[in-house]
Amino acid sequence: MTDNNLNNVANQPAENVTENIAETIADINAGVAAAAPTGGKAKKKKSDYRVTNFEIIRNYRHYTTKERKHYKYIFWRRIASYVWPFFRFVIIFGLSFVILYPILYMISTSLRPQVEMNDPSIMWIPKTIRLENFVEVWKAIEYPQALWNTLVLNIISSVLQVGTCALTGYGFARFRFKGKGLMFAIVLLQIIVPVQIILIPQYMQFRYFDIFGLFNAVMGDSLTLTNTNFAMYIPALFCNGIRAGLFIYLFRQFFRGLPKELEDAAYLDGCGPFKTFISVMVPNAASSFLTVFIFSIVWYWNDYYVSSMYFSNANTISMKIDNIATTVSLYLTGEVGNALDFVVWMEAGCLLAITPIVIMYIFLQKYFTEGIERAGLAN
Repeated sequence: MTDNNLNNVANQPAENVTENIAETIADINAGVAAAAPTGGKAKKKKSDYRVTNFEIIRNYRHYTTKERKHYKYIFWRRIASYVWPFFRFVIIFGLSFVILYPILYMISTSLRPQVEMNDPSIMWIPKTIRLENFVEVWKAIEYPQALWNTLVLNIISSVLQVGTCALTGYGFARFRFKGKGLMFAIVLLQIIVPVQIILIPQYMQFRYFDIFGLFNAVMGDSLTLTNTNFAMYIPALFCNGIRAGLFIYLFRQFFRGLPKELEDAAYLDGCGPFKTFISVMVPNAASSFLTVFIFSIVWYWNDYYVSSMYFSNANTISMKIDNIATTVSLYLTGEVGNALDFVVWMEAGCLLAITPIVIMYIFLQKYFTEGIERAGLAN
């Protein structure tokens, strides 16, 4: 400040001098803040450090061996980041089309009259919506009774199979015993060997069911378990139901992934092996139990090959859908007709058959996915 300014400040009142000094300090601080770079040092823009793919190609011959390796990795990583989303879209779109096309065709066909099946001008959207197709199929296949029979058969079989397969998988995962490798090889054979190979011996076993000749000795004859639900319950109880080998393998993989310290703590508290399984392992395996239960329900629900061997007149959803053309033609015309003349009713029946499974999956999707992820973990 000059001498004149000092004199002017000296001649002013104290209040004005304080205000002038405060304003001067504020101006100085503002100027310093504007002049100083952020963070104490001048930072270049992010784009100043970015090397484009074109620059990498242009300067590639001038790079050292180490720089070439580095920029080559960057170049192909960028190319992959551009190309992979496109291929991912193509793959997902293709899979979605393969999965959704039959369902869309089923919905479109089930909502139209039979006469529109021969109309070349109709592709997806029918000219007339006919909901009576579902009502007629509902009555033709006796849907409520068939649904109840299917639920009873499937739920009991699935519960028995999940419980025994879980106990078996836990034994393979945690215990050592003689013949373990051979028995697990038999489990793998259950997955590999087609059910058609052993179905006839199984049928003969349940057609003339006997345990070491006891029934024949006491009753004078063997039992006949065909056309009864026990033909499905007994294999499920002894880990020989539909896809039982796969379920044992899933449980084995999951229990191997649980910490061994959980069992050690239970043993210190005085729990035996079975109580440890019930009190410690089962609560931790809730997601896997649900996953295997859903798998079992779906496979029992869709099965008609095994059921057709044991049941001659089973009133279940799968058996009804297997003969739906004959059932609907008998209901509508009183005689067996050509299946092509009843396509809309057949598609309506298939839509009714999958509706309970779709509803179940919608509500349990979160837990089902979690169980699939955890079942593959292992030490």
